Order: sequence, then structure tokens, then C-alpha cells
Amino acid sequence: MDTPSLRALGRYPRPVDPGTMKFTSPLDEIVALRNSCRSYDGLPLGDPERGELMDFIAALPAGPFGSAGRLEILDLDEFKSGAHKLGTYGVIRGAVTFIAGSAVPDEKGFVDFGFRLEAVILRATDLGLGTCWLGGTLTRDAFAAAVGAPEGEIVPAITPVGRYAGKRTIADRLIRWSAGSRNRKPWQELFFDRDFSRPLAPESGGAFSFALETVRRAPSASNKQPWRIVLGAGGREAHLLLQRSRGYNKLIRAADLQLVDMGIAMCHFELAMREQGVAGAWSRTGTDPCPLPERTGYIASWRSDA
Repeated sequence: MDTPSLRALGRYPRPVDPGTMKFTSPLDEIVALRNSCRSYDGLPLGDPERGELMDFIAALPAGPFGSAGRLEILDLDEFKSGAHKLGTYGVIRGAVTFIAGSAVPDEKGFVDFGFRLEAVILRATDLGLGTCWLGGTLTRDAFAAAVGAPEGEIVPAITPVGRYAGKRTIADRLIRWSAGSRNRKPWQELFFDRDFSRPLAPESGGAFSFALETVRRAPSASNKQPWRIVLGAGGREAHLLLQRSRGYNKLIRAADLQLVDMGIAMCHFELAMREQGVAGAWSRTGTDPCPLPERTGYIASWRSDA
């Protein structure tokens, strides 16, 4: 079955003030434009974009689980030598400005970090800038020192930020191909009605259709798309679950990137609901919302107020 466009899924008028995370373009356009940029023009991020991003970061709320961590804009020129030289192991070319942050390395810390950095990445896309989630190919300790990570916090991931180079390199195209960056799982593999025995079709998402499609198009580590969402029976709840990719957490032990992915999914979902003018919030139930498949765990539930 063909997946309908975001605009065909019942978008609502955009509110004047969607909260502290403000964008100048509609969310569906930003999500469609965002991609993993690995080749940059070699110039530092200048004003007014730097100022816009700094203001956005300063206004960011805590993540859904209540932690904020820290996010900083870093210039490579300041860290070219010494014990804390920033690097990305050659997968990024021409980037001289990065956004990095730190978080407590537990479930809430990773999820909140993913939520907040993805919001900044979407704002950077809104400003016409390139970004790329990097969770495995970075000098993690060097970035931790650069952001002033407190004791007990780590840098789960970073992103370069800047202007696109004129042409993608061969390495860029190969990485994008190997990660399957253009491929997204169909609705029936990701979204369900009441339990996992009822796959959800795009036309059956109701008031959540726009938010679900926005999540489907979100970035994830190695494009594993580990999120699953089960809609509640009353039409007012959406339960987010993590279906872990077999063996993936053994590849990168320093940070649980699939929990970071859950924060990214929550960011896309919440922003979509806000843009539709639907009030609600994330919370956690005392028990699993339904019987869960193997390697699947409950993360949180969105409950609409109306």
C-alpha cells in the first residue's frame, strides 16, 4: 500500500505559538528537507544562524522525562590541537562547527538528550543548514571536555552544522546507501491498534496520523527505526515502545543510541501534535500497555487532553 503524504493525513491549522520550540516553516516541510549531510563548505557557522540556534537552545525545555543536560555550539578552530582534539573519524568533510551535549547515561538521560538535540537539528534544517546525527564515529572524550560535561555525564551523540558542500562525495553517497537513509519501514511494521496483533494502516491513524507519519520519517541510528507505537482503544493515547535491533547495543557500548532514537521519535510526535493544536503530554503507565513481542520494552505514552 502506498504511504500518503504528510499533508494528506489530516493536518490541522498551525497554532500561532507552538510553545518554546518555534519554527518558521511547517513541520512536514522541515522533516522532508532534513537529511544526513556529511559534506560541508568548510566555513564556520556565522550570524544570524548561530544567534538563532543559540536562542533556540537557550529556550529549549527539559526533555519529556525532566532532564535537560547541556547543549553547546563548538567551533573546530578552538580544538585543533592538544589532548582534546575534536574528530569524527573521517566520515564528515568540511565541517568546522558542531553541536554537542552531555547527559546522564541512563534511560531518561538518553531519551531526553535525543528529544532536545533533534529539536535543535530540526531548527537548523528550518534555517537551511545541514546536520548529521553522529553517535559512533566521534572522539567522545574530547567532545565531553569541550562541552564541559559534569562528572557522571557522557556525550551520547553530536551533529555538525553548516552549509552544504556543492556536491556529495563518493564516500557520502556510499554511507547514505549502506545506511538505507531513503528507506523507511511501512506503517504496518511500526504502528498498531491496541496490540501488536492489529497492524495499523495509514488511513486508520485518526487524529494521530500526522504525528505517526512524522515519526516514521524520523532519523535513527543506522536507520534501524526501533520505535513502535500502539494506539489505545479510546483514541486519545499513543504508547511508544522500543523494539531493539538484535545485537545492535553491542556495537556501540558507550551510549545507548536506540534510547536516543526514542527521544527523537518523541520529539517528532510531540511537535506534530502541537502543530495540529492538540494539547497533551508524555507520561508513563504502571504496566505495559499490551503484551509485548521479544526484545520490546515500554517507553512512554502520549495522552491528548481533548
